[in-house]
Amino acid sequence: MQVFITGGTGLIGSAVVRELLDNGHSVLALARSESSEAALREVGATTVRGSLADLDVLRTGAAKSDGVIHLAFSNDFSSPEALAAGVAEESVALLTLGDELVGSDRPLVTVSGTPWVPGRPSTEADPLPLDGPVGGRGRSVMATLELASRGVRSAAVRMPRTVHNQGDGGFAGLLTQIARQSGVSGYPGDGTQRWPAVHALDAAVLFRLVLENAPAGTAWHAVDDEGDAVRDIATVIGRRLGLPVESVPEATYGPLGPIFATDQPSSSAHTRQTLNWHPHHPSLLEDLENLQP
Repeated sequence: MQVFITGGTGLIGSAVVRELLDNGHSVLALARSESSEAALREVGATTVRGSLADLDVLRTGAAKSDGVIHLAFSNDFSSPEALAAGVAEESVALLTLGDELVGSDRPLVTVSGTPWVPGRPSTEADPLPLDGPVGGRGRSVMATLELASRGVRSAAVRMPRTVHNQGDGGFAGLLTQIARQSGVSGYPGDGTQRWPAVHALDAAVLFRLVLENAPAGTAWHAVDDEGDAVRDIATVIGRRLGLPVESVPEATYGPLGPIFATDQPSSSAHTRQTLNWHPHHPSLLEDLENLQP
């Protein structure tokens, strides 16, 4: 099938584009810049220029395609206002894509984070949070899944806190970035809180499987590591960068601070069994060994 994809040059998106092309699909990718356009064309995708704010471009891309994978997000976590603006932009974009697919039975695959549940790993059956820093994104994803009742084969792939490749990406990547800037490999609280993780190449396989096979209105977990202690993540980062490892204030992480401090392990048992998904790339702690000083 021809797949329209947003966010096709990001850490996850670039892996998804290659996975689709390697498995017989064609890709029409949204490209915000000349450099993104060149990168996408180099691997064999066709492109259309625009951003999530270009709603007519989104409608045209969806109309021309047999399915849609939405991955683009502003990724500006500098302030609550910036995060809210990114969530609002994505919500309108998803609504636009969904409206174009109504009544077609074509797939629309979107992305969210795994939820957190006190005292146990979250599962695919647990609801997303609808309040707090990322509550708006949860509401947008739920609205997308509800399009199942309007003839859209909508599905959500819930991503863990860290999606990584060659030691970079996700919340662990933010820890690394802050460590380089501050000279301390930090973690909030006592560091025993756990974050789930997955390698980007394994996540890409799941996106393809969901696109091809997932029933309408379903959610899936792209989780390999159920939960790595944040202190263990910071310890590897500190050792690789030659920096001290210390607890730091939650405020160090801005609007993400409360999320960084929360214990949030997650399971993918249902996803693995139902979609026959078998991640096999390096774990997060193994992959962090690729960090260069």
